Amino acid sequence: MKVNPSRTTNPSASTIGLAAGLLAATLASPAALAQQTAPKPTEQKTTEQKATALPVTGGNPIFTHKYTADPSALVKDGTVYIYAGHDEAPAPQERYVMHEWLCFSSQDMVHWTEHPSPLNVKDFAWAKDDAWASQVIERNGKYYWYAAVEHGTIKGKAIGVAVSDSPTGPFKDARGSALITNDMTTEAKISWDDIDPTVYIDGNNQAYLFWGNTICYYAKLKPNMTELDGPIKKVEGLKNFTEAPWIHKHNGWYYLSYAYQFPEKMAYAMSRTLEGPWEYKGILNEIAGNSNTNHQAIIDFKGQSYLIYHNGAIPTAGSSYRRSVCIDYLYYNKDGTMKRVVMTSEGVKPAQQAAPATTPKQKPASAVRRG
Repeated sequence: MKVNPSRTTNPSASTIGLAAGLLAATLASPAALAQQTAPKPTEQKTTEQKATALPVTGGNPIFTHKYTADPSALVKDGTVYIYAGHDEAPAPQERYVMHEWLCFSSQDMVHWTEHPSPLNVKDFAWAKDDAWASQVIERNGKYYWYAAVEHGTIKGKAIGVAVSDSPTGPFKDARGSALITNDMTTEAKISWDDIDPTVYIDGNNQAYLFWGNTICYYAKLKPNMTELDGPIKKVEGLKNFTEAPWIHKHNGWYYLSYAYQFPEKMAYAMSRTLEGPWEYKGILNEIAGNSNTNHQAIIDFKGQSYLIYHNGAIPTAGSSYRRSVCIDYLYYNKDGTMKRVVMTSEGVKPAQQAAPATTPKQKPASAVRRG
C-alpha cells in the first residue's frame, strides 16, 4: 500500500524545495512583503469580534501576509468563508508546523476580511498538536468544524469536531473526545490515515463524513453531527486515492474530488448517491506550483463555480510546508463532467450575481508554474 511521504514527521524525508527554502531564508517574509507592497490593513469591529480587512493581492495567492493551507469553504447568506490551516515552519525548515486554523470571509471572492483565529489545537484538550485539514458545515443554525489533529494518547491522527453559533467562531470542542481515532480504522497500516475530513448533508437530511489517506473512508453522522450513525465503510472506485476528499453536488450529481498520487494532482469521481457507486472521471488539475500536496474546496457562488486550492508560490519562501490559498474558475461539460482547471496567476475577478458562467473562448495567458 502506498504511503504518502509528505505525511512523515522526519524533516529529512522530503528534500523537494530545500534549496529554494535555503535561498529564501535571506529574503523578506510574506508579512514583510505585504507591508512593503500593500496599504496598511484597516481594522473593522463587529458585534462579535474584531476583524481585519486585508489588502487585495490582485491574483493568486489570495493571501500573502500568512501562509495558508488545506482550504475548505462555506457559502452562507451571500458570504464565502474560507477556513485554512496555518503553515508556521520558518524557512529553511521543511516540515509541517501547524497549531491553529484561520478564517477569512468575502462577499465577492476578491476583497477578504480576516477574523481572529476561531480554533486552535489547544481547544481539543485530548489532542497533542498538528492543525491539519478541516471543514466547517452549518446545520440548524449551528456551525460544526471537523478537524484532523494528532491525538494525545491514542497513536496517530484523529478527527475532532468543534461547534459555534457563528461561522467566525469562537468554536469549542463539541464532544470532549475525538470522533475518529486511528484504532477505529485498522486496514491501512499507517498512523495518518484518519485525516482530511469533509462533510455533506444529502437531500434526505442525512449527514455523511468522508476522510482518509491511502484509503477513503465514509460513515453516516447522527443528526447531532457529533456521533457516527453506523459502521465505517470504504469508498470504492477511486483511482490512485492519496488524501483530501471533498464532496460537492452540482445539477443532480455528487462529486468526490481528491488528491491523486504523490506529488499530488487532483482527480475526481461522480455518483448519483453519496454511498456510490462512484465512477472515476479523470484529472481535475495538475501538480500545484512548488507544492507536493494538493488540497481543494469546490463551491458555487453567485452563479459561478470555483476551485479553491493551495500552492507553494509565494516567492519569499513558499514551499510544500509554507503553502498559500489560491482561487480559479471551474467549469462543467454538458454531460456533467468537470473541465480541467487552469491554475492562473491572475486568479478571479470580483463575483457579481449572474447566470452560470460558460467556459471562456481563450484560456488565461499567465498560468502558475507547475511543480
